[in-house]
Amino acid sequence: MDHQVKRIGVLTSGGDAPGMNAAVRAVVRTAIGSGIECIGIRRGWSGLINSDFFPMDTGSVSHIIDKGGTILYTARSEEFLGAPGRDKALATCKLLGLDGIVAIGGDGTFRGALALSRQAQEAGHRLQVVGIPATIDNDIGCSNYTIGFDTACNTAIECVDKLRDTMQSHERCSVVEVMGRHAGYLALYVGISVGATAVLIPEREVDFDRDIVEKIRRARLMGTTHYMVVVAEGAGSAVDIGRLIHDEIGIDPRVTVLGHIQRGGSPTARDRETASRMGYEAVMSLCAGKGNRIIATQEGRMVDLDMEEALQMTKPFQMDRYQILEALTSTGRFPL
Repeated sequence: MDHQVKRIGVLTSGGDAPGMNAAVRAVVRTAIGSGIECIGIRRGWSGLINSDFFPMDTGSVSHIIDKGGTILYTARSEEFLGAPGRDKALATCKLLGLDGIVAIGGDGTFRGALALSRQAQEAGHRLQVVGIPATIDNDIGCSNYTIGFDTACNTAIECVDKLRDTMQSHERCSVVEVMGRHAGYLALYVGISVGATAVLIPEREVDFDRDIVEKIRRARLMGTTHYMVVVAEGAGSAVDIGRLIHDEIGIDPRVTVLGHIQRGGSPTARDRETASRMGYEAVMSLCAGKGNRIIATQEGRMVDLDMEEALQMTKPFQMDRYQILEALTSTGRFPL
C-alpha cells in the first residue's frame, strides 16, 4: 500500500441505478481485505451533513449483489450545494477520521465530491474522493458505460415487448416514453432492440412529419398494421406525441410512460460485473494515494481519471446507431 489509508466512507447519491449495491459491496469488501475500515453513509451527501452513518463489515454487504436500489439509500441535498452545508459534511468527515470517500452516482455527485475535497484542502484536512459512475442514462462524458444502463434497457425492452403483443393483436399504435431527459442512449438502444417504427431522442431535432408520420404511412402501405414509437422524455411528451398522431393520421395510439420502473429490478450480469470492478478499482486508487479520481470505462478498459479533467469531458452521441435504426425501418417492408 503506497499511501496509508485507515478509514473510508462510501455513499450513493442522485438517482438510484441497478448495480449500486454491487458497487457498495465491492468497495466494502475490497477495503476490508486491504485492512481499511469502511463507513456506510446513508442518503448521500445529506448523510454526511446529518451524521447518518454506520460501520460496515463483510456481513453488511452479504446477499446484496442481486438487489436493485441501494441499501445506503440515496437523496439529493440542496444544503450540500452551499459552502456552509459542506462545512457540516466536512465536520463529520473529521469526526470519523475519514481519509477518503467513494461516491457512487452521476455528474452532480462527482461535482459535490470535488467541491468537498477542495474545501477540505483549504481547511488543512486531507480528504481524497473517488467517483463511480452509476446512472441509467449512460450520460457521463468520461465513461463509455455507466452502472445501471444495461438493466434499465432490459427492463424497458421487456415492457415494450409485452405492449407490442397487444398492439399487434388489436392493430394499434403504441407510444412509449422512456427515461432520458438530456440523453437518448436509453431510447435509441431500446428502439433498435424492439424494432421500433420510430425513435425520438433529444440529440436530434424532431421533425414530426419526417420522423413519425411518414414512417407510419410507409409501414402501412407495406402491410404493417401495428406501430411502435419510442420517445425519450427529453425529446417530448409521449402524451403529446400520441395526440399529434391521432390528429394527423387518424389512428388512436395507446400511450405508456414507463417511468421509475426502469430504475428497479435485479441488475444484469453486465451491471453486476462492471460495478464490482469499479468498486475494486476505486479502493485501489485510494490505496495508491490517488484521490479526486473517477473510475471509468474507455475502449473496454477500466481507467481512473483526474476528476476535474473528467468532468470537462463530453461523450459524442453515437448517431451511427440512429442510422442503423433508419436503415432497418426506412423500407417499411417488414413488420416489427
